[in-house]
Amino acid sequence: QLVESGGGSVQSGESLKLSCEVSGYGPGTYCMGWFRQAPGKEREVVAGVYTGGGSTYYADSVKGRFSMSRDHVYYTLYLQMSNLKPEDTAAYYCAAGVSYGGLCREMYEFAFWGQGTQVTVS
Repeated sequence: QLVESGGGSVQSGESLKLSCEVSGYGPGTYCMGWFRQAPGKEREVVAGVYTGGGSTYYADSVKGRFSMSRDHVYYTLYLQMSNLKPEDTAAYYCAAGVSYGGLCREMYEFAFWGQGTQVTVS
C-alpha cells in the first residue's frame, strides 16, 4: 500500500515536500518513484530509483529543483520540491514495482500506485 501526503497550494517559487508511506511489501528489489498528471495530459515520470543500486532518475523538467529520498527505517518515500512553477501543477502519485534492475522511469515498471495528492502552484 502506498499513501501520499503533503500536497497543497503554493505560490510560484515556494517549496513543498511530499511523503509516501510504503507498507505491505516484502524483501526484494523495487522500482520506486513519483509520477504526476496534469489535467488533460498524460501521466509522466518525475523521479525514479532502483532500490538495488544506482542513481536516481529525474525528468529534465524538474532536475535541479526536485529531490527524491527514502527513509529506510520507516519505509517512507519523499519528494522535496523547490522553486515550484505553475507548470508543476498536477496530481502527484507515488509508485512502486518489483524490479530486477530496470531503469525505473516507465509506467509499466510500476505495478503499485498511491491515490495521488494535488499540488497547485499559482
